[in-house]
Amino acid sequence: MRKITAPLNWDQVKSLKAGQEVFLSGSVYTARDQAHKRLVQAIKERKALPFDLRNAVIYYCGPTQTPRGKIIGSCGPTTSSRMDAFAGLILAKGLRGMIGKGSRGPEVAEAVKKHKGIYFVTYAGCGALLSKYVKSVKTVAYADLGPEAIVKLEVENFPLIVAIDVNGGNLYGQD
Repeated sequence: MRKITAPLNWDQVKSLKAGQEVFLSGSVYTARDQAHKRLVQAIKERKALPFDLRNAVIYYCGPTQTPRGKIIGSCGPTTSSRMDAFAGLILAKGLRGMIGKGSRGPEVAEAVKKHKGIYFVTYAGCGALLSKYVKSVKTVAYADLGPEAIVKLEVENFPLIVAIDVNGGNLYGQD
């Protein structure tokens, strides 16, 4: 399996193809619905963002409470289509990668192509297993949102599958 590192750059993603399995290491930011609403509002109001979107990877995840002796609780993907309304603008501001589960709407697939991004899926129902790939955790924004706060994860060999590639290839067959 191919290994890639976040933040991602064009050279890393341009050759990835839908259906390809990869291991991701580096920095990933969790963000779900409420965090996306705040990010988009900040972009529209031209306010400072809590992290640099350029080449970043957002993981659609709301980690559960951290058990004693662990780095993080269960951290499985949430349904990506709930973030479809926000994806185009966030990709236009430099986001390179998204991680979640399930298919995306045609507007997201088009935005991925246009802005040279990539959409990955990871294994649903395996949040406890996926937590083993997380090496550190730091809340960076919107702590009042609890599990929907933006959290910076340092991951090592996090397993992913390319779902929508930069050329429009789509694991879900929605070219």
